[in-house]
Amino acid sequence: MDELGTAPAAHAVQPTEHSHKKPGEWFGHPKGLYVLFFTEMWERFSYYGMRALLVLYMVKILILDANKGMTIFGYNSVRHFVQWSVGLFGVHNPLSVQALASQIYGLYTGFVYFTPFFGGILADRVFGQRKSVYIGGILMSIGHFLMASERFFFFALFFLILGNGCFKPNISTQVGNLYPEGDPRRDSAFTIFYMGINLGAFFSPLVCGTLGQLVGWDWGFGAAGVGMVSGLLIYHFGRHLLPEDRMMKKSDGAEAAEPQKITSQEWKAIASLIFLCIVNIVFWAVYEQQGNTMQLWADQNTRWNFFGFTFPSSWYQSFNPIFIFLFAPFLDKFWEWQDSHGGEPTTVNKMGIGCVLLGLSFVVMIFASKLVGPAQRGSLLWLVSSSAILTVGELYLSPIGLSLVTKVSPARMVSMMMGMWFLSSFFGDYLSGFIGGFYGTMTKETFFALMTGLGIGAGLIFFAANQPLKKILEHEV
Repeated sequence: MDELGTAPAAHAVQPTEHSHKKPGEWFGHPKGLYVLFFTEMWERFSYYGMRALLVLYMVKILILDANKGMTIFGYNSVRHFVQWSVGLFGVHNPLSVQALASQIYGLYTGFVYFTPFFGGILADRVFGQRKSVYIGGILMSIGHFLMASERFFFFALFFLILGNGCFKPNISTQVGNLYPEGDPRRDSAFTIFYMGINLGAFFSPLVCGTLGQLVGWDWGFGAAGVGMVSGLLIYHFGRHLLPEDRMMKKSDGAEAAEPQKITSQEWKAIASLIFLCIVNIVFWAVYEQQGNTMQLWADQNTRWNFFGFTFPSSWYQSFNPIFIFLFAPFLDKFWEWQDSHGGEPTTVNKMGIGCVLLGLSFVVMIFASKLVGPAQRGSLLWLVSSSAILTVGELYLSPIGLSLVTKVSPARMVSMMMGMWFLSSFFGDYLSGFIGGFYGTMTKETFFALMTGLGIGAGLIFFAANQPLKKILEHEV
């Protein structure tokens, strides 16, 4: 992978006389990396397990029960807000059950990535990264268990959103803190960490999805809560393997003085990250259709019968993470080969390739929509092929973006900048919900063509920005 770092990187926290003894290494990386790996694995198990059920639960149970008079606290307020918000875009007809579920899905997944910006600020200035992870984990555990009650559905989403805001930016930032500035292992560390994310994402639909669809929705959501508690316990008992954060160093009186004024070079790096985040919004708007409209296609237009068994459609959510496990090692070697021959793409160009591949993955679904009728069920291979292409696109963009943030951000602002990176997912996920609302009104062929155009268009913007960013930052990005 490319070695970035135009502005001061996120410095690893150096041991002080008050620090724990420097821990050993496993497989060439600090042991703390594997504590963060398994913590994030279980947190993502809980998130993706709940996400695999979310749209199906709303379409099949929640909204129908609410329309029949079931008391779901906050439902009417949310419904009126959603109807008002889509009215701003000229949609005034009452939303269908599917369109309302899509909007709620987009709002939830969007706000999950909105709060990390503020969670990062709180960590940098008030709590520190470790305490923020504890706060986030506890809030999310409460949220997952509240999901077992239909009446408290929106309270549950609220706790999950707040908890993720504290947890998400600070667990990722601690990966970068394990390594000193310029350590070439940092990129591979984030690739390993990303594998943990997808290990949890792979197993969660198999466990939570199966329990939710075949046993009971509360069982599926409860299993997600157990996963979150498991991650929090791993983090707690492995905390001695992690470096001290800045707030802990302050309490030890050991923090070196840092210049508080942001330099012109740092401003350039921050501005460049903001630009990349804006373009990144389109990527996430298209990518998040996996949990939204693509899950509906999996449920309504795909055959899940094999050898006399019928499998839950939520198993579709495991396709993307299993492909990440299959493709990531080969892609890493491919980049090494390109680098040895002087042809590895820059980081920005990699992001462009990722967006183009994301768009091309929906070309498969255009053909699927031509061959599979609206009330028919087609081959699972359509989803397999689309997910395979989409996953390669994701690997070209997402883990590289995480590593980029820890390298380019000023050290005293790294959690906030990580939160800003996730902020692009907020706008992207909200846009995903809005776009998904047209799934029931457009022809499927037109809808998937729209996804293709958005993905490829974002990729072209990344390609066009590569040289200007290189000149602005005076460094290859």
